[in-house]
Amino acid sequence: MGKKRVATKAGGTEGTAQTASSRVSRKRLDSGTLFIEATYNNTKVSLATREGDVVTWSSSGSLGFKGAKKGTPFAAAKVGELIGDRAKQFGIREITAIISGVGSGRESAIRSFLAKSGATVSSLQDRTPVPFNGPRPKKPRRV
Repeated sequence: MGKKRVATKAGGTEGTAQTASSRVSRKRLDSGTLFIEATYNNTKVSLATREGDVVTWSSSGSLGFKGAKKGTPFAAAKVGELIGDRAKQFGIREITAIISGVGSGRESAIRSFLAKSGATVSSLQDRTPVPFNGPRPKKPRRV
């Protein structure tokens, strides 16, 4: 049978910690804008500066959720947690949240973001588009 050799890495995990910290931006932000777009099929969350420059973003599809699971509140919560971690690294303490869409992940995304980042909400806006004229009416029936 023989003796089995176990290969060990001499460097350990020190090299990975250094590359992970180098990827994080050195930019510090005190306040920002959180955009949440919750559709029936997906939930997209992006974090921007006050001027509107997007700093980081993620969606439930980019986290690996597929098909109908992308539109669930659980997937939206995971996206909110990820963006909350990134916001904490940027040092954001105050956000303005802008929510659009009618998906089921609206509330869970913002709740999980606030739980992870510890930021306070200065204002919360709902920018879901609402039709004010409605759909086109049916043609009159010809008898």
